[in-house]
Amino acid sequence: MKSIEVDEELYRYIASQTQHIGESASDILRRLLMVPEQSEQQPEVVMPVRPKGIVVSKDAGNVTKMDRVKEMRSLLISDEFAVQEKAIGRFMMILSSLYRIDPKGFTEAAAIKGRTRIYFAESKETLLASGKTTKPKAIPETPFWVITNTNTDRKRQMVEQLMGKMNFGADIIDKVCGEI
Repeated sequence: MKSIEVDEELYRYIASQTQHIGESASDILRRLLMVPEQSEQQPEVVMPVRPKGIVVSKDAGNVTKMDRVKEMRSLLISDEFAVQEKAIGRFMMILSSLYRIDPKGFTEAAAIKGRTRIYFAESKETLLASGKTTKPKAIPETPFWVITNTNTDRKRQMVEQLMGKMNFGADIIDKVCGEI
């Protein structure tokens, strides 16, 4: 995989041309430049396109702390995130991104819970057993479920606790929680 640097304006344009979730930067550019598909499968950067200097490998478990922050910032400025009209959509995208960035850290941090309810579990049934009105939903592209019958402030607290346990800095935690 080769990496290129693009300015912010070009990055935003490429990201705005995404036609479906998971479309790679190579696919977008190939479509825009009308270049035919390659015959052999190459590892590719998955959308959203990362701005200047961020290289993401298929092994997201090796993402450095600085890259983790950049990944979260990229999510917050992505068009996909911007079109989410409800807090639940933004909440689910944030959780999915946190898992993608650091599956092991997410799994360890997901042990957080409230006074009486479990927030995260690997099954819907576990969450249903922790309360009558948990309204569990599967977190996209993860093996986890999360309770969603909470107000926006509680969702922010859950993300704050999760990111804290995943060793994110206070600045990025505040930024992410402020966007829910």
